[in-house]
Amino acid sequence: MNSRKIRVTLLLFVALVASLPMSACAASRPPAEPRRRTELQLGTVCTITFMDGGDEAAFDAVFARLAEIHARMSAQEPGSELSRIADAAGKSPVAVSPDTFAVIEQALRYAELSGGAFDPTIGPLVRLWDIGGDGERIPSAPEIEAALALADRKSVILDKAKGTVFLAKAGMRLDLGAIAKGYAADEAARIMLERGVRAGIVDLGGNIMTVGRKPDGTPWRVGVQNPFSDRGEYLGIVASEAKTVVTSGVYERFFEEGGRRYHHILSTVGGYPVENGLWAVSIIADRSIDADGLSTSVFALGLEKGRALVESLAGIEAVFIDADKKIYLSSGASKLFTLTDGAFTLAD
Repeated sequence: MNSRKIRVTLLLFVALVASLPMSACAASRPPAEPRRRTELQLGTVCTITFMDGGDEAAFDAVFARLAEIHARMSAQEPGSELSRIADAAGKSPVAVSPDTFAVIEQALRYAELSGGAFDPTIGPLVRLWDIGGDGERIPSAPEIEAALALADRKSVILDKAKGTVFLAKAGMRLDLGAIAKGYAADEAARIMLERGVRAGIVDLGGNIMTVGRKPDGTPWRVGVQNPFSDRGEYLGIVASEAKTVVTSGVYERFFEEGGRRYHHILSTVGGYPVENGLWAVSIIADRSIDADGLSTSVFALGLEKGRALVESLAGIEAVFIDADKKIYLSSGASKLFTLTDGAFTLAD
């Protein structure tokens, strides 16, 4: 479990708790005491909070769903659907659940939108670096070259009628780590609403999704992590109706060697961690699968191309933080984001 990721989770949770209603003055009924449950799922700390409505059975249903998604889409579990797809690479198609098929389909969509900056077929490269795992290291140039040769989104063959996935080249491997949590957050929110939760918070290792309407009628407030701080500080607030906020950055998972930081967002061109002057990107959206896939895509593209992609998509906003502590906003983000840390400046 990654301690930096836990700090992000706690930061966003604290920011959300700070926005809970303190009185019933603006509400039609007295606010209930928030109830929450935390479990280790999807390889991270997941906290579900019910602020209005819901019961223990609803908690059970949400966490059972998260466990099911992890069992299907984990890149590490030997019996997962992703592992079975990898085992059959270059040999035969594999029938998968509608869940896994849908997430792979969306991952390939963002691979196309980003021109390959985001690519779910970099599984061999991710395993090679193993950043955040027990075997993290700097691979050799020949190893990186060999892993990159297997990254080919055009060689992922989907058959929607049969529900199968086929990797055309032996040795190929998918990794959905940059998008599966977003799908899981959307599913958690769906179940909460179906189970009578009128207001709640989904926090999957820092992937935040607010659900329903707060009992006091005020906007949700989600803290955006200060990527330069190890103390769980936030640099600004996103205030909105129910939305999701997902951040990708160099602070999430990394190791240091020779005075250099090697983070987990890998270039699909050079095979090394992306270096483009950005320190973090937060995506604000309605669907968490979109925010999750785009946070990595946009970070990998860099400020100019990443912001252009965001502006081309309806209902998507972004907050960019660069190495000089300058903050750049997409055109609609200024209506949602408020800077609260004087150490940072709004660039435009």
